[in-house]
Amino acid sequence: MSLLVLGANSLIAQAAASHFAEAGHKIIFAGRIQDEPEKFAKDFSIRYNIECTSEIVDALDYSTHKKFAEDVISKDPELDYILIVLGYLGTQEKAQSNFDEAHRIIDTNYTGVVSVCELFAAEFETRKKGTIAAISSVAGDRGRQSNYMYGSAKGALSVYLQGLRNRLAKCGVNVLTIKPGFVNTPMTYGMPLPKPLVASPQKVGKDIYKAMIKGKSVVYTPFYWRWIMFIVKSIPEFIFKKLKL
Repeated sequence: MSLLVLGANSLIAQAAASHFAEAGHKIIFAGRIQDEPEKFAKDFSIRYNIECTSEIVDALDYSTHKKFAEDVISKDPELDYILIVLGYLGTQEKAQSNFDEAHRIIDTNYTGVVSVCELFAAEFETRKKGTIAAISSVAGDRGRQSNYMYGSAKGALSVYLQGLRNRLAKCGVNVLTIKPGFVNTPMTYGMPLPKPLVASPQKVGKDIYKAMIKGKSVVYTPFYWRWIMFIVKSIPEFIFKKLKL
């Protein structure tokens, strides 16, 4: 069995992939040239003594996605798992005044993911098996003034994945929505986050692996974010507007 990882440079992706590698799965790392997917493929191949390959793909270059998917499928017709770990937090203040920033946030977190998902969804639908997992965020559960541009893109992705999951369920294909909270990655470096709520990429990666193997629909990671967001979503709007969130 094999796993395709989109977003090779992500610490979360590498952590999740390590568990698949330990179980003997073939790993295909995909990312932009500057993300060096080949470097990670070589590292995993040596470290875990498994077959690893690499592919080049830019999430924002939609015109190349079809050929990318065709190449991956032709090289590995038994592809079983796809993990999409694409994200760009961006700057909320900049996005409010510069639509180029807003556009990048939306396209990286939503449009690019959808473009890739649809291509592999069609293949898995024909095969009537497989798992597609993608990183959304707890930020998509409720719009907050501090990051509503990023949150709205992740919220849209969560709804998209829910619909895709409904479409593919009858074919035996599972779609997993991954909702991490605060994670100690380069994306969050320097941010004033509450340390007790910040998880390691290794913890999140393990949760993702377990959820994919078990065929879950949605996973909050760490688990307590499900209850945190339940409370956040339960706050009445007239009160929520007064909070500095």
